[in-house]
Amino acid sequence: MFVIAGLGNPSSKYDKTRHNVGFDVIDMLAEKYNISIRDRKHKALCGTGMIAGQKVLLVKPQTFMNLSGESLGAILNFYKLEPETELLVIYDDVSLAPGRLRIRKKGSAGGHNGIKSIISHIGTQEFLRIKIGVGEKPPGWDLADYVLGRFSREDRKRMEEAFERACDAVALMVQGEADQAMNQFNGN
Repeated sequence: MFVIAGLGNPSSKYDKTRHNVGFDVIDMLAEKYNISIRDRKHKALCGTGMIAGQKVLLVKPQTFMNLSGESLGAILNFYKLEPETELLVIYDDVSLAPGRLRIRKKGSAGGHNGIKSIISHIGTQEFLRIKIGVGEKPPGWDLADYVLGRFSREDRKRMEEAFERACDAVALMVQGEADQAMNQFNGN
């Protein structure tokens, strides 16, 4: 089974914010592949289904972003999964322009507190990621205020297109085609 986790903050207060792009992609995957995300377990909303012939568990941690590792660590332990080959995390990146994707097989947290939490709880930096650009914070803005803010109408359109590309990348990655996904989607 492949765990596909989108990072974000729970409650409607944070819907469609920059920090919740991971949740947005999970919602799009759920709709596209007819997967119901209603199960509450391991401090997350989860749903099991099939993507590209692979059994997947879609996950939206409900711990708030900075504690995402609590949920994902529990899930990986419960199902006895290997993060290096059975975990894909989707999240926001302020160092990328809005709508740009960057797919990686491993790496540091890069200052992202949700990723720091995951690395801390699962004990490795080696897991697949799809980073979705949300743009740099404007000068003088507080980073937390920026990532918890919403997109302009123009940027939201770019983001919806990015979510579609991220879904296409997920379909390749769960089939073991991370390199192809990187070649096809990085930088677009």
